[in-house]
Amino acid sequence: MLDLVNCKVLSVVESDQVDAYLLSESSMFVFPHKLILKTCGTTTLLLGLRRMLRIAAVDAGFPSHNTGSLGEIRTAATPYRVFYSRKNFLFPDKQHGPHRSWKNEVKFLDDMFSGGSAYMVGKMNGDHWYLYLTTPNTSLTPPKTPENEPIQTETKVLKIPTSTVYAIGKGACDDETLEILMTDLEVENAKQFYLENASAVAEDKYAKRAQQARKDAMNSLGNLKGDGVADMSLSGTTAGSTSVYDDTFDVFSNTSSDLNDANTPDDDIGFPEELSTEGHALGTVVSEACGLSEVYPNSRYPDARVDAYLFTPCGFSANGVIPAPDQAGSATHYFTVHVTPEPQCSYASFETNVPGRQSGRETVEVIEHVVDIFKPGRFSVTLFEAKANSVEVRELGLDDASAVKSGLLRSARMENIKGYRRVDRIVHDFDGYDLVFRYYERDDWEGGRSPRVGEVD
Repeated sequence: MLDLVNCKVLSVVESDQVDAYLLSESSMFVFPHKLILKTCGTTTLLLGLRRMLRIAAVDAGFPSHNTGSLGEIRTAATPYRVFYSRKNFLFPDKQHGPHRSWKNEVKFLDDMFSGGSAYMVGKMNGDHWYLYLTTPNTSLTPPKTPENEPIQTETKVLKIPTSTVYAIGKGACDDETLEILMTDLEVENAKQFYLENASAVAEDKYAKRAQQARKDAMNSLGNLKGDGVADMSLSGTTAGSTSVYDDTFDVFSNTSSDLNDANTPDDDIGFPEELSTEGHALGTVVSEACGLSEVYPNSRYPDARVDAYLFTPCGFSANGVIPAPDQAGSATHYFTVHVTPEPQCSYASFETNVPGRQSGRETVEVIEHVVDIFKPGRFSVTLFEAKANSVEVRELGLDDASAVKSGLLRSARMENIKGYRRVDRIVHDFDGYDLVFRYYERDDWEGGRSPRVGEVD
C-alpha cells in the first residue's frame, strides 16, 4: 500500500493500542479500529486508499458489503467514516495526480464514497485548509450489494462504534485532534534540523557523557593505580587523549574498550540500543535539544516513547506514542512532527490527539511550546473535536453552563499567542464534530512568499 503512496517505512514503535510507523515521507498510525496516514512532499496519498480498504477487508476481517466474495478484485471494507485534509500547497505544480488540485482530489473521493462533503476553510487568497469528510456509516461507490444476493465468503463482523464521540477513549472530550502547520521558519533557528548542526550537538553532548562515565569508572578503581596500573589521563574520547573533540571520537560507538576492562555500562556513554542508525541517533539528539521531548515529558508520561529521525542533509521527523497517565491500558495517543528547514520552502507540522484535559496543559500552552521550538513567521491551528451531548457532559461532572464557560475560556486564551497576532478565526459545525481554524502571523512579520491562489486542474 505504501509503495502506491511512494514512501517507505523507516521504523515502528509498537504498543497494545497503536503501532506508530515513521515513514520516509511522514507517518502512519495503525489502531485496532482506524488508520491515520500522514504524508508530505510529492507523495500520492489517495492512491493508497483503495488498497488500504482492501487490506482491511481481506486481511483484517472488517465488514465488506460491496461484493459477494473476498476474492473479487473490487472487494473493499466499508469504512465507518473517512477524513482527508491538507493545507494549501506551497508548490501545487510539483504535485502528482490526483493531487494537482483540490477539485481533482474531491472527484477521486466522490468516486469512492457516497455522501461526502468538501470544504475550504480560510481565505482563498491566503493560507487556508481543505477538508473532505463522509457521514457516519459511509457507503461505498458503487452501491452496496443488494441484500438478497448471497454472500459467498463469511467475514468477521466487528463492532463499529455507533457514536462518533466514543470512537476513541472514554468520552467526547477524548476524541480531538490538534494540528499546527507552520511556514517561514526563522532561518538561524531552523539550522538545528540540519545534519551538520545536529552532529556537532551530538558530539558535544555524548563526549561529555563519555568523559563523566570514564571519570566515574576510574574513581571506582580505588587504589588499583597503586598496584601497578598505569596512570591514565581522562577525556571524552579515549584514555590518554588530550582533547575531548579529537578525531578518534566516534559519537555512535556503544563501547568503552579504551578503559582497559574498566566496567562502564555501554549505555552510559553511547546511544540507546534501539537507535541503530545514524538518522535515528541524531533524530533523538535533535528531539531533546529543540525541546520536542518536553511537550509530553516523561515526568508526566513515564511510558511515553519518541521515535525520531534526522535526514541527510536536513529534515526531521518524529512520532510519539503517549499512554494515558493513571489509566493503564485504557488509552494510547500519539503526536507527530515533520520539518523541512530549507529557507525557500521552510515548513513544520505538529499533530496530536492527546486530549487537552488529559495532558495537564492547556491547549494554548502546547501551541506556545511548539511555536517556540520552530519560530514560524506564520502558522495555522486546527482543533477538531467530537461534540459532547448533554448526557456525556453530565458524565464528566459538568453542567451545560460549565461546559460552555470552559470552552469560551479556552477559546479566549488561544486569541493571544505570545509574539503573534491572530488574523483569522473560523468555526465549523460538522456532523458529530466541531472545527475551529485559526491563522496567526508573527508581530514583526513583514510578509514573504504569498500563498498560491488556486491550483492547477
